[in-house]
Amino acid sequence: MPPHAAPTEVRARLLDELAALVPDPAALRRPVLVGVDGVDGAGKTVLADELAVALGTDGRTVVRASVDGFHRARADRYARGRRSPEGFYRDSYDHDALHRELLAPFGPGGSRRYRTAVRDVATDRLLDAPLRTAPDDAVLVVDGIFLHRPELAGWWDVSVFLRVPFDVTFARMAARDGCPADPDDPVNARYRDGQLLYLAEVAPADRATVVVDNADPARPVLVRG
Repeated sequence: MPPHAAPTEVRARLLDELAALVPDPAALRRPVLVGVDGVDGAGKTVLADELAVALGTDGRTVVRASVDGFHRARADRYARGRRSPEGFYRDSYDHDALHRELLAPFGPGGSRRYRTAVRDVATDRLLDAPLRTAPDDAVLVVDGIFLHRPELAGWWDVSVFLRVPFDVTFARMAARDGCPADPDDPVNARYRDGQLLYLAEVAPADRATVVVDNADPARPVLVRG
């Protein structure tokens, strides 16, 4: 995990609350699966990394992964057109590979032999990463967009949805990635409108175990949990 600034006192308290919601794998007699969802720029990776540290401090064995290790091939991602919002929502990720290589191995009766990535999205090349083996008392923490869509929602023992408005997330991504800061800029339409499809179809905030307002990362607010 990359280093992050030390969390503020308010954020540290939130992380402790989230960590307390994660059940003991011994009670389930299998690993625990945690999903951290939200739109692009909501702060999923940072929160998932911090939650992993908090769980590790409590003595848990933590495995970190991201749905971004499971992109589909570029030709499939853009099959509906390079500007298609529906293509962004429906075609970005290889859910079969995600199930097979990561989620099912951690689930009930799973092999515990897993990979955290199958494709390098920048080069569009398949990866041949070696299989790793997780212990039965592991906690898998996965971050990514669209984690509450029907193919994935049932996997999470605990899930978090980060609620952040688009004007904030696109400003963050402008600083991070160089995209336009205005959510209404045509360059952003594929991504904004694809995520609006997800929010409308799935209502992830209603499916999540916990909803966190992360508009101000220094002072996140537990909205529901």
